[in-house]
Amino acid sequence: MNSNVTIRFGREICGNLEEAESREWLVTNGIGGYASGTIAGGMSRRYHGLLMATLHPPVGRTQLVAWVDEIVRHGGAELALATHRWASGAVEPKGFQHIEEFRLEGTTPFWTYALGGARLEKRVFMQQRANTTYVQYTMVEGSGSLEMELKALVNYRDFHGATHAGEWQMRVEPVERGIRVIAFDGATPFFLMSGGAVCEVRNEWYRDYFFAAEKERGLADREDHLFAASFYAKLQVGESFSVVLTTDESSGLDAGAILVQRAADESTLLNASTSKKDTSAIEPDWLSQLVLAADQFIVKRASPGEPDGRTVIAGYHWFGDWGRDTMIALPGLTLATGRADVARQILLAFARYVDGGMLPNNFPDAGGTPAYNTVDAALWYFEAARQYFGATRDMQTLQKLFPVLAGMIDAHVKGTRYQIHVDSTDGLLYSGEAGVQLTWMDAKIGDWVVTPRTGKAVEINALWINALETMAGFARLLTKPSETYEVLAQKAKGGFQRFWNTQGACCYDVIDAPGFGNDASLRPNQIFAVALPISPLTDAQQKAVVDICAERLLTPYGLRSLAQGQSGYQGHYHGGPRERDAAYHQGTVWAWLLGPFALAHFRVYRDQNAAKGFFDSIGAATRFYGVGSLAEIYDGDAPFAPRGCIAQAWSVSEVLRAWTELSRAQKRVDKETTMTGKTAFPV
Repeated sequence: MNSNVTIRFGREICGNLEEAESREWLVTNGIGGYASGTIAGGMSRRYHGLLMATLHPPVGRTQLVAWVDEIVRHGGAELALATHRWASGAVEPKGFQHIEEFRLEGTTPFWTYALGGARLEKRVFMQQRANTTYVQYTMVEGSGSLEMELKALVNYRDFHGATHAGEWQMRVEPVERGIRVIAFDGATPFFLMSGGAVCEVRNEWYRDYFFAAEKERGLADREDHLFAASFYAKLQVGESFSVVLTTDESSGLDAGAILVQRAADESTLLNASTSKKDTSAIEPDWLSQLVLAADQFIVKRASPGEPDGRTVIAGYHWFGDWGRDTMIALPGLTLATGRADVARQILLAFARYVDGGMLPNNFPDAGGTPAYNTVDAALWYFEAARQYFGATRDMQTLQKLFPVLAGMIDAHVKGTRYQIHVDSTDGLLYSGEAGVQLTWMDAKIGDWVVTPRTGKAVEINALWINALETMAGFARLLTKPSETYEVLAQKAKGGFQRFWNTQGACCYDVIDAPGFGNDASLRPNQIFAVALPISPLTDAQQKAVVDICAERLLTPYGLRSLAQGQSGYQGHYHGGPRERDAAYHQGTVWAWLLGPFALAHFRVYRDQNAAKGFFDSIGAATRFYGVGSLAEIYDGDAPFAPRGCIAQAWSVSEVLRAWTELSRAQKRVDKETTMTGKTAFPV
């Protein structure tokens, strides 16, 4: 058995359809593509499928192979292993009833089916840097032979879409070892092949699959899939065979070799993450699982001059690479896992997209010009660069980045898009205009910006001060003039006291909002004025911020985006797109904020056990929703049901980063206390 197994479910979960469908698995290919489904053995979302290929990596995600339905014959019995819901309300087949165990081996989903006196194992995994999925079957117990028929269900549509076939006729053609599918003229051909099975071409639409999760989200909830081919195989105990689903006809059919390579890659990831840690410390099991989950978000994004460029998929299933999410997630996904080389590739790749002092907010799924509607992506870029240099002391990369960073500061001082500029009266950064959403609280419904936050936002200015201090430090290291950054930082730190709400004993969320003044809504954004290395708040103010966030915003899985009892608070994230967007930042819990809160708490209270205790629910969180990873959001009201993406980059990264920082910080605090009797927050 694989030593990396930390998540396992028996019949008590797998044999309960509601429980099994509420847990989803995910495997990725390192270029933006993936395979995913429920542990029940079917699809509950339009985003599920066995081959979600990236036709223009890391975007252009397209469902090519929806599912493979298995029918097993053994000892005179015929059993179907898939589980599907239909628009009629039927559940047929009910393959979940045969699942004896589901587990993750690293990130590889693994099922054991009990088939009378026989046992069958199934694994799903992908080849890295290729649009290729392997589904492997092994007979591990039983007498006589086990016969299998696999029905391959295909499609060809954008991963956000749904197919209603009508009279659509795909070309399904036999090739050696399998079939080639050409959905329409000009479509990318894809292949389904097997070295251990006989293939028979079919071409028949299966109609009205039902997606329960999409109905819950108020979206189109049914779809048609093409039954393209059947594969027939016979197994004896100890034998395996696989089907290969791919856009590359030359893909190898030896699934075993790919699986061995995947296990070796994951072992390398785990070794890298532990190489600089104190091996005597007892770490929770979930930590290694999140290290592997972190790798799923890191994908290739080649650009002119940076063929090995990397980026970060913000969340699975539906997000692409976003500038803000990438920079927030970078330290945790790469530096905390011992992969500084990847951090450097991401920083250099994004340097090429800086425009007007800003980083892109996102890259369109279909390619094209990136959008720059974000004020904080650029500021998080400084923080990512600071942490990278702190971990590596890489002067060569710093020299490359410094002129880019200097230009970004200049652009903010002079003014750039969306009225982003420094107010000369207080040194604070102003941003925003009607109809745009620039901070991470960015929900927009038509022309309605749900949380506009135009003016001087608290976390934006905490980031601005830290960016200026970072630049002053970089300038001194490179023996360049630092006075400009020092003066700007000093003025902004003085101006930051304008955020203090004496009556509320916390920070205003936004000040100088046009037509509004100061926004006293109790939101979590102020935690960054404590969690970032340079705090513009007094010690007493820092403690007050941490205490009110702990009392009013903290949950087991993150911080609420708005305190209970505040005007506009919504404790449940549900309904159609409008209802969900209206609740997105109005009370919904965000998992990524748990890391900054824990670091802020440690800064104030210097209690490592208490700070690490805020992660006590992480192990449980990895065992439901997106198994092995962490959800994007949770309901603001108990029982804090997981919502949104099943796997979110900054949710995973900020837990990893904070845990790593807390482990290192305690050692430094202990050393400083022993030597000087004083402590300092680690920078």
